Amino acid sequence: MNTGQELGNTIPRARVEDDAPRLEPMLDLEWSRAIELPQAAMTAATPAELRRAWVHRAPEDTVLALFRASAGMVGPIPAPWWLRAIADGKLDSREQGFRVEDRIAQLLGRRPGWEFVPWAADGESGYWEFMPSERGKSGHAIPTTVMNTDRHPGWIDVLPAHTGATPDPIPIAGLAGLRSRLGELEAVR
Repeated sequence: MNTGQELGNTIPRARVEDDAPRLEPMLDLEWSRAIELPQAAMTAATPAELRRAWVHRAPEDTVLALFRASAGMVGPIPAPWWLRAIADGKLDSREQGFRVEDRIAQLLGRRPGWEFVPWAADGESGYWEFMPSERGKSGHAIPTTVMNTDRHPGWIDVLPAHTGATPDPIPIAGLAGLRSRLGELEAVR
């Protein structure tokens, strides 16, 4: 009869407190959860309605610290335009970024043909499309698009309506610049 006593040397000993595994958060996973939006946010009609992720609600210094720690791991990571601008010292606060988004929403939300698209790239704040510029007389497959950016201090880029290769974004000089160019942008149909 085999009593299994020869197995006694192959069974690992119980762990003691000193050699317990140490778990450290995975920054990629933590950041992914920080920018994750609830499913209900996908029906947002304005950027303000989209602001439901941790990065929108947590203390700004905590958000910035996690962003910097996460960004240092693998290079560029998905993040709202305003957070990249704050991290680069180009924007003073998240609240300033929200004001930029809200002013664009106030301008475009009242104009016929403009629709807010909440399902932008991970972490981004959505964008606006001028729907009459898509599949109209001009035949463009992609409509004129207004989006926020951290590339320049006007915080607004426009992608003209197009078919085929994506054109370079056109930098817009803030809300006043957008307002002054709306006639030109809305002429493409």
